[in-house]
Amino acid sequence: MKGPALFAHALEEAMNELGADGWQYLRADTLPQEERAGLTSKTTTYRNLLVFQREIAPEPSEEAAVPVSEPASIDPPTDEVENFWEDPEKIEESGLERVLFPDRQR
Repeated sequence: MKGPALFAHALEEAMNELGADGWQYLRADTLPQEERAGLTSKTTTYRNLLVFQREIAPEPSEEAAVPVSEPASIDPPTDEVENFWEDPEKIEESGLERVLFPDRQR
């Protein structure tokens, strides 16, 4: 094989391999490309493009990959811990109520 026959054979082999991988022919496009010809003129060259598509398998989600474990036990607070939310004056002084609950009216 020589010349065009060799090119056609190579293209056929490549297309068959891609088809086996799930690629499907979609369309052929012709795209214009302007090129400078000299200092002041331009010429338009048309490029032919074959467009293919294939379905992408969904990736496994991260949640499925992470094993589910028992939640860690949390000890209740001891008497030594001060509960910030029980003292309304401390909440007002901090300004957190305005940030956490902006819709509340006084």
